[in-house]
Amino acid sequence: MQAPILVWFRRDLRLRDNPALFEAAASGRPVLPVYVWSPEDEGAWAPGGATKAWLGRSLLSLEASLRKRGSRLVVRRGSPREVLAELIRETGAKTVHWNRLYDPATVERDRKLKLALESDGIEVKSFNGALLYEPWEAKTGSGRPYQVFTPFWKAVRSVATPSPALGMPKTWEAPSSSPASLEIVELGLSPRLGWDRGFWERFEPGEEGARRALETFGREAGDHYHELRDLPSRHGTSRLSPHLHFGEISPRQAWDFFRDSEGEGWETFRKEFGWREFAHHVLFHFPESAERALRPEYRDFPWAGDPVALEAWRRGRTGYPVVDAGMRELWATGWMHNRVRMVVASFLTKHLLHSWIEGARWFWDTLVDADLANNTLGWQWAGGCGADAAPYFRVFNPILQGEKFDPNGEYVRRWVPELVRLPNELLHRPFEARAVDLATCGIELGRTYPRPVVDHAFGRQRALAAFEKFRKR
Repeated sequence: MQAPILVWFRRDLRLRDNPALFEAAASGRPVLPVYVWSPEDEGAWAPGGATKAWLGRSLLSLEASLRKRGSRLVVRRGSPREVLAELIRETGAKTVHWNRLYDPATVERDRKLKLALESDGIEVKSFNGALLYEPWEAKTGSGRPYQVFTPFWKAVRSVATPSPALGMPKTWEAPSSSPASLEIVELGLSPRLGWDRGFWERFEPGEEGARRALETFGREAGDHYHELRDLPSRHGTSRLSPHLHFGEISPRQAWDFFRDSEGEGWETFRKEFGWREFAHHVLFHFPESAERALRPEYRDFPWAGDPVALEAWRRGRTGYPVVDAGMRELWATGWMHNRVRMVVASFLTKHLLHSWIEGARWFWDTLVDADLANNTLGWQWAGGCGADAAPYFRVFNPILQGEKFDPNGEYVRRWVPELVRLPNELLHRPFEARAVDLATCGIELGRTYPRPVVDHAFGRQRALAAFEKFRKR
């Protein structure tokens, strides 16, 4: 029996369009799929609670898919360097395959690991299974990485058309004997108190769940994505983000799905993949941006530190209905509509003058699609301190945002039920309602629903003054 190729699964939990698995299977040698649980290796951004809950279910799905193919997943816990060395000794493997990751901590870990394995005579092959383009493929005319989206996307689109996705390997040989493995449940990824129950009413982790999500989006919303994507009460977005983060579907598979689709809806959706590519491009070239503002002039900005206001924001008790609806949706489902993400992020960084890093860390622990590149880009955009960021004077009005994108109040009434009886004209501004109207609707501000933690006009003016003063230093 030939020595097997170890295929190290990470955030590529699928069998289709998996380059590391595909090439290993094509070699004709036995293939041993491996997963190593090593959150310590991801530095300050180890997986949060919501992503661990998703990961546990995704691994179970992958294991079931492998068993249907006559294979299995060997699960270990510990340092990848030590675990892979153990498996090499146990199996006699001479080759390790993996698909590349681009987060700062994993880039450095994988670089050192590859050097160590090669010094021991082990062949290491890595592949691009996560992006349409490698982060280093596009540079400005001066040879520097991009910090503005539009020229970046134009440049990468001119490099080449995204290559078609690989299929599933027709077959591969399993090793004659398989090393010992932990059961996935032994990793302790699922929360004991079951606070994730609401997640699975909306999502189905795993490769088949990702495929169904894409097909549902294409059938129900794709042609009208440009019209529906900003309406949080509608199922107008793909909700592919957690599937893409865990690699249950690749961006090439999604691109193939709409490659020949025309119209404004699909072109707008393509651009969303461009923003994902841009986020990874920026984080790869500016790894310090995961912890510090990309724009150095904002690194010493005097953010406020009001813990009461921060907790009100986290719990959806700010007194602004669309902000509260978004934060409660996040807590209950592990997800938040993208338009609402922008509103709540603007509210935290501008109205409350809390640092973008506070929001990024909260999202990191509560989002099932918490992705370091996307999370960093989005929060620094909102805070005005990152790549292609919103200008400091752009302050979302949470009242007008609610009235514009949730005009009939369906979204707010679902997640803030204490306001369900308010008429549409007052729903997004209950603090302006007359006492008699509030009483008729069974609402008592400060008791059944909070008063605003900050006056909108005051918060906006305070933010503008703070940013303007700091900008002129």
